[in-house]
Amino acid sequence: MKLKEIKQHLEKVNQLIFNLPDGETVPHHFHVTEVGLVQRDFIDCGGTIRNEKAVNFQLWTAEDVDHRLEPKKLKNIILLSEEKLGISEDLEVEVEYQGNTIGKYHLDFADGKFILQTTLTDCLAKDSCGIPENKMPKKKPKMKLSELQAKMQACTPNSGCC
Repeated sequence: MKLKEIKQHLEKVNQLIFNLPDGETVPHHFHVTEVGLVQRDFIDCGGTIRNEKAVNFQLWTAEDVDHRLEPKKLKNIILLSEEKLGISEDLEVEVEYQGNTIGKYHLDFADGKFILQTTLTDCLAKDSCGIPENKMPKKKPKMKLSELQAKMQACTPNSGCC
């Protein structure tokens, strides 16, 4: 999800809810401890120089269970970050959240909630690896949660879709 999409969603919600990939909800008293610009400059295993930029949100919880971050406050933090750090609203957003280790997630939005989506490592130079296609890891097809929900709603009992 791009930063501009997050800002649009923040205009429409009354409270911030983040769900983990397993459906569990991030405790409502979370903090956004940073909004930052992350730039990675690297060489892949095929020798290609790559540059990536993303916006990073870090979610964190303490024991202040009465704390609630309001959507307007988060939007103001984002606007300040855009101004001070030169962040483009067209960049994708990554979210960090503490599990057994720091987890890095993509973000989606459905039913008034932000959904953390798992990320995977990948070879960016498959043509240079020398690994046959049939030996490459199988990838699950990607689909936005909102698209999946729309498909599920379109298929009702006796509709003939299944």
